[in-house]
Amino acid sequence: MNERKIVIFGAGKIGRSFIGQVFNLSGYEVVFVDINKQLVDLINQQKQYRIVIKNGEEDELLIIRNIKGIYLDEEEQLMSELNNTKIMSLSVGQQGVGTVIPLLARSLVIRREKYGDVPLDIIIAENIRNADRLIRKELEKQLPPDYPLEKLVGLVETSIGKMVPIMTQKDIEEDPLQVFAESYNSLIVAKNGFKNPIPDIPFLAPKENIKAWVDRKLFIHNLGHAATAYLGFKKYPDAVYICEVLEDQELLDTVRQTMLQSAEILRSLYPEEFTLTQLKEHIDDLICRFRNKSLKDTLFRVGCDLYRKLGPEDRLAAPVHAAVRLGKPYHLILNAIIAGISFRAKDENGNYFPSDRLFFEEAVRGPRYILENVCKIRWESGKVGRKN
Repeated sequence: MNERKIVIFGAGKIGRSFIGQVFNLSGYEVVFVDINKQLVDLINQQKQYRIVIKNGEEDELLIIRNIKGIYLDEEEQLMSELNNTKIMSLSVGQQGVGTVIPLLARSLVIRREKYGDVPLDIIIAENIRNADRLIRKELEKQLPPDYPLEKLVGLVETSIGKMVPIMTQKDIEEDPLQVFAESYNSLIVAKNGFKNPIPDIPFLAPKENIKAWVDRKLFIHNLGHAATAYLGFKKYPDAVYICEVLEDQELLDTVRQTMLQSAEILRSLYPEEFTLTQLKEHIDDLICRFRNKSLKDTLFRVGCDLYRKLGPEDRLAAPVHAAVRLGKPYHLILNAIIAGISFRAKDENGNYFPSDRLFFEEAVRGPRYILENVCKIRWESGKVGRKN
C-alpha cells in the first residue's frame, strides 16, 4: 500500500489548487477522479498543471507534477487506486457527494476483503456544516450492516479558507488545466477524525474542535465575503470586483463591523476556542485578502446562489439564529441579508446564476417573505426568531 498517495474526488479548483497542491508539495502522488472526461484526459496527457499564485504583486507560477486522472466511470481502475492508499479527499460539492458515495461504499467492502481492517481516511474538503455526519449517514445506507464504519473510515472535516476566483473564458482556453489562487494554504482539519496517523506535512493544521473552526469560516470569512458582495452591489450596482467596492472606506468599515458583530456571536458559542483579539486579527487579514486586486474575485461569484447563501444554515442566517438564541446583537448581519435579497449581479456573459432567477420571482413578495421562507427567520412586530 502506497503511503504517499492521495486519491482526490473532484479535479476542480479546490481539488487542483489546494488539496492537490498541499499533498503534492509534500511528495505525494496525486490521483484525481472526476466526472469530466475531457479534464481527466488532459491530466493524463499533460501529466502536470500550473497554479498561478495571485499574491497582489507579481504572479508566482507553480507546476504540479506526479499526477494522474481517472474518469468516475472507470470503476475497476478507481477501486485499484483506492485500495492502494490510506487517504483520499472529497471536493465535489454537496450535490456530487451523492454520486460518489455508492462507489466509495463498494470500494470499502472490496478493500476490507483484500487487505483486512486497514483504515481509509477521507478528508472532506467541502463547505458543508456537519459534513462528517452527512457522509456517515450516506455511507451507512450503502454499506452492509456489519461493516465497522467507525473503525475503518476516518471522516475528517475541514475548514476550507482558500479563495479561488472564477477564471475568464480566455484564461481557460489558454490552458484548461491551470488554476488561479491566492497564496493562503492552511488546511484546517479535524484532529480526531483520522484513523491512520495524521500526515506530517506542511500546511496541514489539525484542530481538536473542528466545529468551532468550521463555524469560524462560515460566521466570519463567508459572512464577510457575502456582506461585501451584497452591500457592495447595493451601493455600486455596476461594479464587477470585490476589491473595487472595498475601495470605499465607508463600505469597508461597514463590512468590518458586520464581521465583528458575527465574531462576537462566534466567541459566545466557543469561548474556550477563540479570543476577540484573535478574531479581530483574522478579520483584518481576511479584509486584506478580499482587497487583493490580482485575484479579480467578482461580486457575482461571491454573491450568487442566493437560495444556498441566504439559507438557514449558511453564512448570514446561521449567525442570526445563533444571536437570537444567545441574546446577542445581529442588526448589521440582518442589513447584509436585506441587501442580499436585492442582489442582481451577472457573470461576465451577462447571465444570472441559474437558480437565482427563481429566487428573484419569489423576492417580489418582499424581504419579509424571503426572511421567513428562505432564511427561516420569523419576523414578528420587528422581532426576529427562528421559523421552524
